Amino acid sequence: MHPHTNTHDDDDLIEAARVIGARDRRIIFRHLVPNLASPVLILATLQFGNAILVEAGLSFLGLGIQPPQTSWGLMLARGREYMGTAWWLSVFPGLCIFLTVLSLNLFVTFLRDATDPAYRAKWIGRQAQR
Repeated sequence: MHPHTNTHDDDDLIEAARVIGARDRRIIFRHLVPNLASPVLILATLQFGNAILVEAGLSFLGLGIQPPQTSWGLMLARGREYMGTAWWLSVFPGLCIFLTVLSLNLFVTFLRDATDPAYRAKWIGRQAQR
């Protein structure tokens, strides 16, 4: 987040707030935090998808959740023994992992378009052209 805050450090809004005598706390909460909300939300959602992949991978290797608990990675590992006779035991958990992470990434794309002012202006411009 530090590089993102540095880009806003020389922003005209912040300079104007400093000129009129706004204190640092007001500048942070009125100008910086709203501009940082979008990147923080996007990073958190992307990290959630990464956490799903890491947990599934560790469980597949036997280092994650142990039986009697269940996880998609553990289902993949258990279904590997029956790939010749019951392929769906591994395919459907793998498909669920894929679809969940894909939907999270698509949701992040929507969040970026909806919350970032630069992308929102492009999106509104595309809507006006139709």
